[in-house]
Amino acid sequence: MKYLIQIYSNPESRAMWESFSPEQQAEGYAYYQGINDELASSGEFVASEALADISMAKRVTHTDGGTVASDGPFAETKELLAGFYLVDVEDEARAVEIAARFPEAEFGLIEVRPVLDMAARGDV
Repeated sequence: MKYLIQIYSNPESRAMWESFSPEQQAEGYAYYQGINDELASSGEFVASEALADISMAKRVTHTDGGTVASDGPFAETKELLAGFYLVDVEDEARAVEIAARFPEAEFGLIEVRPVLDMAARGDV
């Protein structure tokens, strides 16, 4: 079953990351790459991406008058989606086990959500 592991950031976690030296940040990136490699080897990896800074986000509105893309995030919030992993695992317990390995879990900034199989529901 597929699960989306959403990794959020907040002011506290961002400040901690920004306090790291370039070498420490490189170690952090290598840690995530290690998880990518491990999940790929086990066949559980589907995709993962880090997201650009929220200042680059666009809010899209579509009405009969057309489409407008405006600057900024959709909502004012302290916690922002920083990246994600899409995994295909045996069960929810395995998805939670993977999610717990991310440093953001110490801040309560990880969310695990099952992906709906639309084809199985007959919606597609």
